[in-house]
Amino acid sequence: MTRAGSSPDDLLPALRRAGVGDVDDSGLARALYSSDGSLYRVLPRAVVRPRHPDEIEAVLTVCRELGVPLTARGAGTSIAGNAVGPGVVLDTSRYLTRVHAIDPEARTATVDPGVVQSALQAAAKPHGLRFGPDPSTHNRCTIGGMIGNNACGSRALGYGRTSDNVVGLDVVTGAGDRLALGAPAAAGAPDAAGGVLGELRRLVDVELAAIRTELGRFGRQVSGYSLEHLLPERGFDVTRALVGSEGTLAVVRQATVRLVTDAPHRGLVVLGYPTMADAADATPGLLRHEPTACEGLDQRIVQRLRDVPAAVVPELPRGGGWLIVELTGDTVAEVEGKAARVLADAGAVDSLVVTDRGEAEAIWRIREDVAGLAARTPDGRPAHAGWEDAAVPVEQLGAYLRGFEELLAGHGLQGVPYGHFGDGCVHVRIDFPLGDRSPDRGRAAYRAFVTDAAALVARFGGSVSGEHGDGRARSELLASMYSPGVLALFERVKGLFDPADVLNPGVLVRPARVEDDIRVAAAPRATAGLALAYRHDGGDFSTAVHRCTGVGKCRADLQASGGVMCPSWPATREEKDTTRGRARVLQEMLAPGGPVRDWRSPEVHAALDLCLSCKGCSRDCPTGVDMASYKAEVLHQSYRRRIRPRSHYTLGRLPRWSDLAARAPRLVNAVMTSRVGGRLARWGAGVDQRRSLPPFAERTFRQWWADRPARDGDGRPVALWVDSFTDHFAPEVAEATVAVLEDAGYRVQVPPAEACCGLTWITTGQLDAARRTLSRTVGLLAPLAEAGIPVVGVEPSCTAVLRGEAQDLVPGPAAAALAAGTRTLAELLRETPGWSPPSLAGVEVVAQPHCHHAAVLGWAADERLLREAGASVRRLGGCCGLAGNWGVERGHHDVSVTIAEQQLLPAVRAAGPDAVVLADGFSCRTQLDQLAGRSGVHLAQLLAGAS
Repeated sequence: MTRAGSSPDDLLPALRRAGVGDVDDSGLARALYSSDGSLYRVLPRAVVRPRHPDEIEAVLTVCRELGVPLTARGAGTSIAGNAVGPGVVLDTSRYLTRVHAIDPEARTATVDPGVVQSALQAAAKPHGLRFGPDPSTHNRCTIGGMIGNNACGSRALGYGRTSDNVVGLDVVTGAGDRLALGAPAAAGAPDAAGGVLGELRRLVDVELAAIRTELGRFGRQVSGYSLEHLLPERGFDVTRALVGSEGTLAVVRQATVRLVTDAPHRGLVVLGYPTMADAADATPGLLRHEPTACEGLDQRIVQRLRDVPAAVVPELPRGGGWLIVELTGDTVAEVEGKAARVLADAGAVDSLVVTDRGEAEAIWRIREDVAGLAARTPDGRPAHAGWEDAAVPVEQLGAYLRGFEELLAGHGLQGVPYGHFGDGCVHVRIDFPLGDRSPDRGRAAYRAFVTDAAALVARFGGSVSGEHGDGRARSELLASMYSPGVLALFERVKGLFDPADVLNPGVLVRPARVEDDIRVAAAPRATAGLALAYRHDGGDFSTAVHRCTGVGKCRADLQASGGVMCPSWPATREEKDTTRGRARVLQEMLAPGGPVRDWRSPEVHAALDLCLSCKGCSRDCPTGVDMASYKAEVLHQSYRRRIRPRSHYTLGRLPRWSDLAARAPRLVNAVMTSRVGGRLARWGAGVDQRRSLPPFAERTFRQWWADRPARDGDGRPVALWVDSFTDHFAPEVAEATVAVLEDAGYRVQVPPAEACCGLTWITTGQLDAARRTLSRTVGLLAPLAEAGIPVVGVEPSCTAVLRGEAQDLVPGPAAAALAAGTRTLAELLRETPGWSPPSLAGVEVVAQPHCHHAAVLGWAADERLLREAGASVRRLGGCCGLAGNWGVERGHHDVSVTIAEQQLLPAVRAAGPDAVVLADGFSCRTQLDQLAGRSGVHLAQLLAGAS
């Protein structure tokens, strides 16, 4: 819709002349912002990240003058395509993140639109207050985004929707009018008697009958404009009416929101039912107990979580579907009394009452991750948003769900419903055939289903959207639930606020077709020439990278809760350094007609540069994105048969160089520690000059093992697989492991040195060499596993290869058998009959699990072992920041240190001098030594020293 006489080249100069600083029209920025959490892909012309609210007005003025669309965006988690557009995308989440004021007496907070909901909660908590609405994306969604789509969340029963909790807005309309709503008017702002508000009042007076009969019929009717708030009996509340308008009428500069108090105690009643529809039938009878939340959850989704490697899933009652009912009270006894009354009315087949906070949080985490977990059907096919959050009056919910299941079956589709059952709101992801080789067939199937689904919702008196707004996914479907008169009214309201149709065009009014611009329908299959098998994605790289649905959990700060993903995001706060951002760039690489051309595109390598290959996303991402594998594939395709970076030849082939260094370790160490030799060695290896190089052991583990007197024994055999890092740099760890295993009654055997995992080749994308190396290793170790001899690894990252990448590089029954037979030390010891750990009573342990340990192997066995031994354990989340060769490479040092400062270094400084810093990973111990001057110990060393 660029205005006649203007050129696309006019946009950036005009924005800069208007004083807008952070403007980016690079191919990388356009790729990063081409999608949100929805099905849709719309390439913007430019991305603007305003540093001050005045820049919002400046951008809007330029866009209006040039006829360029403007789409406001918060965290980009919008599931309906509310936050993508063809013109300027305005990202408020980078700089506009201040909580300006909290008024404990008035119970309000004044915030920028880019403030994350959980950050507002943290600011309000010292005053005993909270912001009520809390979507499952609370740790990354922004208040501006919540205002845009009238977000609700699980606790809307107790606290209401966002529209119930916004008391003031400072906005600028599409026409350029500055409005101060619900607060003293700003200088020059139009008042309610004249200007746009006066015209709006006169329009409402004419349309009272339509507004009263068709709008605001039940709580979760959020589709269309919420004009019911403008009725005279509701006080002509323009503030609440603008909430949920999806950035089509005005852009928020600042907001004042209501805060509430929380009861001091919470508890959960988890109720099991035969089916989700049975759970829905029981819901209306439970609402009289005034729960703050009543959530529906399907057992098929929980099973998806159980299938995630290293996931820890709390026990739930028997049933095919559950209701999670949250109750609050002033005392634990009051909560327990309410729970007893709920149980009496529930009619459930099984139940569980939870008052322990940690156990309750574990159950809530399942609910928060459902949007990602549901992105795969039970048989592993991709499932998509699109028909995602319809709502019906709660009394109709059970009947609606049965009708919906019949509709799915009639269209030959699968979907697993869940959602806010207490509000009648149902979420679902559906396996639309959008990856079909005929994109037009996939789009047609999608359109046919959502059209029928909208008609079904209308028959039950419901709303096509109950929470996430209409966006591109449902705006066209508003005709199924509203009369032509109401749709015309929406257009007239849009005309008052945004007469030039600059703000988010194609949404709500004059909508785009639901099937236009669907991202995954345009995605080609990418199978030829791949180095990895992508065994969970049908061998298709495109399917793998399209696992990312944009829910944006990688934008949350997960470290405090033990998560790893994504270490570089908190360090830089740049979208390109999220797992989602990287996936978007890879998706654009495969899409036709975009700015990202191929594997070697600079946009691809810029997005992947700060990926640590930590594997955290493979566990923490609810859709199972494995960016470390994708990065390895990109590096493989980019540099195959080409000159590589120096570090690929040195650090990427470290086991070979280590074998050579083992012939004269003292000489090599002397050279590396000399001033000139060290500088040359770091330069040649592509290592940052601020790093020191770890010394080679003067005697390797294998030399120690060869010199050790043979021991007879009839204990159960175990294969101690010793990796190159341990062998050449930390042989004492392997020696301690031998001592612990023999003390536990095992007869230790050591496979030959040729059994290398190839990790350094994998992380540098030298996948042909990695495959050859792993083929040898699988051939050596798989027979042991097949014979029932456990294979125990010492270094977590290398052990994780045997459980993970080996099956993608050397697929087949041998690699599968090796993966099944590989154990960590803690896993093996806890499986050993009659073994009990030595006492660690009184020992304070600060534990930094290696990223691959946490993500691929799982650290739960280690934690249980330590606690059973009597140790006091503080488990750290996040990454140490070194991540193998990544943190020592030139260009990564500063970010590496920043990552270490997120969790590891502050915890070590706070720990007493007698505390044990447990770090099984060689890279973690190296980072500790170089940045904190403190030695970390391996679990084997801790146990051996306590025996």
